[in-house]
Amino acid sequence: MTQSVSPSDRTPGADSIWWHVYPLGACGAPIRDGDRTQVPRLRMLINWLDYAAELGTTGLLLGPIFDSATHGYDTLDYFRIDPRLGRVEDFDALVEACHAHGMNIMLDGVFSHVSDQYQPLRAVLEAGKDPVSGTPNSPDAPLFHIDWESDGGPYPWFFEGNPDLVRFDHTNARVKDFVQQVMEYWCARGIDGWRLDAAYSVPTEFWADVCDRVRASYPDTFFLGEVIHGDYPAFVRDAHVDTVTQYELWKAMWSSITDKNFFELDWTLKRHGKFLETFVPQTFVGNHDTTRISSLLGTDSGLVAQAIIMTLGGTPSIYYGDEQGFTGVKEDRQFGDDAVRPPLPASPGELLGFGHATYEALSSLVWLRRKRPWLTRALTTTVAVANTSYSYRSCAPDDDSTFVDVQLSIDEAGTAHALILDEAGHTLWQK
Repeated sequence: MTQSVSPSDRTPGADSIWWHVYPLGACGAPIRDGDRTQVPRLRMLINWLDYAAELGTTGLLLGPIFDSATHGYDTLDYFRIDPRLGRVEDFDALVEACHAHGMNIMLDGVFSHVSDQYQPLRAVLEAGKDPVSGTPNSPDAPLFHIDWESDGGPYPWFFEGNPDLVRFDHTNARVKDFVQQVMEYWCARGIDGWRLDAAYSVPTEFWADVCDRVRASYPDTFFLGEVIHGDYPAFVRDAHVDTVTQYELWKAMWSSITDKNFFELDWTLKRHGKFLETFVPQTFVGNHDTTRISSLLGTDSGLVAQAIIMTLGGTPSIYYGDEQGFTGVKEDRQFGDDAVRPPLPASPGELLGFGHATYEALSSLVWLRRKRPWLTRALTTTVAVANTSYSYRSCAPDDDSTFVDVQLSIDEAGTAHALILDEAGHTLWQK
C-alpha cells in the first residue's frame, strides 16, 4: 500500500505545480436540474491521481465542493460536501490519496457571497424587521449586506448584479469568525491551502485578519487570492495572502500570439519580474472561467503558451483537460461556462487517444521545470523582441550561470513555435 507523504516532504504551496479541477463538471454531476441525489462522485478523482502525478503536477486545486444550489459558487452549507459529489468520507479518502501521491490539496473558498437560498440568510429575511423601530428581528442580520430601508421590504445586496448571490458583510466581526471556523474545519481534515474566490471583492483587512488567525493554528496553509485587475503586490501585502492569480500574464500569452505582437508579452514579463520581487504569482493559461487555450490558439500554439509559464517564475496550474488539448469557449450568457467545465471519463484509460501527444508534450515541460526548482523564482531578461519573434533568458535568482533560453516565433499562418535551450545550447524542448 502507498504510504502517505508527510507535509514536510511535500512541495510547498508556492513551489507546487497544480492540477486544477472543477469537480462538479469533471465528475459529471447534474448542475441545474435539481437532482440532489447523493452519489460519491468525488472518489472518481482518486482514479486520476496517478495521471496527474505522471503529468508532473504536485498539487490538486479543487473547485467548489461544498453543498451548493447549482454550480458550486452559490454555497448552501460550508461544512457539508455537496451531495452530488458524495459525503465527507469520500472527501477524506481523496485527501488521503493525494497525500499518498505526494500531492497537496487546495480547496476553493467562496467567502464573498452565498446562495440566495442559504438558510441563515432566508431566516434573516423571513424574520423581517420591527415595524416601529425598523430594526431587523434576527440577530444574524448583520452577517449580510441587506438594505432594510428599501421599498418593498428588505433588499439583499447582490454579488456583481447576480440575484442568486448575496454578499456577506465583511465589516462584521462575526463573518471573520465564521470564515475562520470554516477554514480551520477543513484544514483539520488535511487540506493544504485555500483559493479565495473573488478575493478582489472583499476588503484586504478582512483577509489579513482571517489568514493570520488560520496560520496561527495551521502555519503552512497556502492562500491564493483571485484578483483580476489592480495592484497585485499591494493586494498580497495588505491581504496577507501568499499569491494572486496572474491574469495580466494569462492575457498577454494568448493575445501576443493572436495579434502577432510579442511586444505585449515583453512588457508584461517586465511587470511580472517586478511582482517576483515581493511574491510568487500564480500563473496559468486557463481555468474554469476562461476559454480553453486550444480554442484560443489551437493545440500547437497552446503548448507554446504552456512553455512560457513553465519557463517563468511563478506557481503554475494546469486546468484539467488542457493537457489533452480539450476545447471549449466561454460565452457571455447564462450557463456560458458549461463548455469549459466538461465531464471526465471515470478513469484516464477511457480517454480517447487524440490527446496523448499533447499530454506527453506538456508533461515534458512540467518535468523540465520540476528538474529546475529555481524556476519558481527565476529572473527573466529580454534577449531580443520583434512583432513575431521573442527571445528571453530565465536565470536562477542567485546564479546567473544557471538558466534556460527560450526562443519564440510566429509563422505566417499564425502558429506559434518555441525552442527551449539549456546553458550549453542543447535543446530541452521544441514545438
